Order: sequence, then C-alpha cells, then structure tokens
Amino acid sequence: MSSEQTTTSSDAAPAFQINQKKLKELAESANAIKIGGKGTARRKKKIIHRSANAGDKNLQSSLKKLAANNIPNIEEVNMFKDNGEVIHFSNPKVQASLGSNTYAISGPSDTKSLQDMLPTIMSQMGMSTVDPGLASEFSRRKGGENETGDGQAGTTNEQEGDDEVPNLVENFDDVSNSK
Repeated sequence: MSSEQTTTSSDAAPAFQINQKKLKELAESANAIKIGGKGTARRKKKIIHRSANAGDKNLQSSLKKLAANNIPNIEEVNMFKDNGEVIHFSNPKVQASLGSNTYAISGPSDTKSLQDMLPTIMSQMGMSTVDPGLASEFSRRKGGENETGDGQAGTTNEQEGDDEVPNLVENFDDVSNSK
C-alpha cells in the first residue's frame, strides 16, 4: 500500500507547473476587471453638476426665510476691493433684511479698475479714500477750483470751515441727570 500512495517528484512537477500558469492567467484577468476589495483604488467622488438656477432658487428661499425686502430705484452699486478694482453693478436687484443685517445684490456685474471708474464714482467716494493729490488733480481738470498765479490750486476758507466739528456748548450729563 505504501508503494501505491507515494508518487515520485517527477510525476507531480509537470502537473503543478500547469496549475501555476493557469493561476497566473486567472490572477491577471481578475486584476483587469477587479472592482473592489483590498488593494484596489478608491472610486472617485461623483460630481453632480447643478445649474446656476438651482443656486438662485436656494438663495431666494433663504432670503425669503430672513424676510428680505426689495429696495427699489437703485441705479448702481460699486464694491471696492483692496487691490484697486471695483465691482460695478448697473441697475441691480437689491434685497435687504435689516433685522439680520443681510444684504443681497444680484444682477450683471463688471470688474473694472479704479482708474477707469474714477470720473463717475468721485462723488460717491469720500476724500479720505482718494489720494489727495489725485483728488485735487481731478477737481482741477473738472474746473472746480481756480488756479493761482504760481500754478497751485486755490481753495476758499468757507470750505475749510465746514469740515470742522463745532465746539460742545452744553454739558449733556447735567441735563440727563436732572430729569
């Protein structure tokens, strides 16, 4: 019995090599169609493309929850950036919710440089925002100031007096304590 159960190494070797070849072929074909499991690449997140209208609807519903009201008759809105650009809205739709301190400006916009917009927005900007030399040059070109004989722009004393804060005449603490 022992002679029948034992096999020689020469008989087992060719059959084992054939199985190895089949195993390699199966492994290669399995790697080609492998979907999941250990060692496979993760599936990328599927990106859902939404239209811009869906975002507008969400924004409008949020503004409705905040009780935002339309503000009519606004001709233009200018937003000044730190890098010297201006976001300009002409005839925008402006909605405001004063209770939540929320403002929404929608409509077509243009991004322009400050120099391009300067002639039209000079009245909107405070003089502290604009470079004083640039402001005087613009005013001189517009004819707002008279030139003196030495080439410098002249100013009137009435304009300087309007900028001063008047002195406090009464003590308001005494008035409030007397009541």
